[in-house]
Formats: sequence, structure tokens, C-alpha cells
Amino acid sequence: MISLNSYILVSFVLFMIGALGIVLRKNIIISLMCIELMLNAINILLVAFSHFHNNLNPQVMVLFIMIVAACEAAVGLTIIISIFRNFKSVKSSDFTTLKG
Repeated sequence: MISLNSYILVSFVLFMIGALGIVLRKNIIISLMCIELMLNAINILLVAFSHFHNNLNPQVMVLFIMIVAACEAAVGLTIIISIFRNFKSVKSSDFTTLKG
């Protein structure tokens, strides 16, 4: 049987990979993927807590996190498409303003 500490460790490692990806990468698409990775780490943690503590009901929280992640992806991709049409690049270092 896998312990709760193992789930916490995996969730922490995934969250840190996502946080480092946001800080170190310049590509906006990779930054959005790292945000998704951080949200999935939180989902793993909530499901693990629900499994080990039967009085919690985090499936509703996971559903809300998934809805927010889907909305964030839709809005983020719309912004990326708009930036790419104006600047012909998706690197964050290539532009400093949103005026095209």
C-alpha cells in the first residue's frame, strides 16, 4: 500500500517542476503547460487526501480545478494566438508591450 507521504512527495515534485518551468522558460506555451502541471499536482494531493481521510469530499474541488484549468487554457491560447499574429513569435522576451 502506498502511504500518504508518497503522494505528498510526488505532488510536491510535480508542483516544483511546474514552478521552475514558469521561472526558467521564456516560451509562453511552455509556461501555460507548467501552470497545468501545477494544477494537476494539486489535484493529486486532493484525491490522495480524500482516499486516506474518508470524511473529506475533494472530488468537487478537483472538478472546479479542472474547470478553471480548461478556462485558463482557452483564455491563454486566445492570448497566445493574438500575440503571435502581431509579433510573429511566442517568446516572452521578444515583446514588451501588447501594442502591435
